Amino acid sequence: MTVADYDAAVAFYRDVLGMPESAEYVSEDGGRVVILEAGRATLEIGDSPHARYIDELEVGRRVSGPVRVAFQVDRVDAATSAAVEGGAQLVADAVDTPWGSRNSRLDAPGELHLTLFEDRNTAG
Repeated sequence: MTVADYDAAVAFYRDVLGMPESAEYVSEDGGRVVILEAGRATLEIGDSPHARYIDELEVGRRVSGPVRVAFQVDRVDAATSAAVEGGAQLVADAVDTPWGSRNSRLDAPGELHLTLFEDRNTAG
C-alpha cells in the first residue's frame, strides 16, 4: 500500500500489530518500502449484498469500501485497544459472529479499513 505518512504506517503495522519486518529498501531518490510478514493470506471475494451483510453484522451500518483487510489476532479486544492507542480509529467494538469469530473494525493508518478477528473455533 502507498501511504502519505510512511513512518506512522510502519509503526502501526510493525510495532502495534506486531508484524515482523522481513526487509526494507530505499530507492535512489530516497523513497522507502518495508516488507512486513502478515502470516498466511487469503483473498475473499464477495458481492455488494454480502459486504452489506457483514458491515451490518459487525458495525451496524455500511462502512467498508471495495477493500477491507482482516488480520487474525490472539486476543481481539486487547489488539483492538492497542490498535486505537497506536493510531487507528475505532469504527466498531468487537462482536461475536455466527461463524465463530470475534471481529472488530478500525480505520488504520494508510487509509486502510481493517478487521481484527479472533477465531473462537481454534482458540484454546
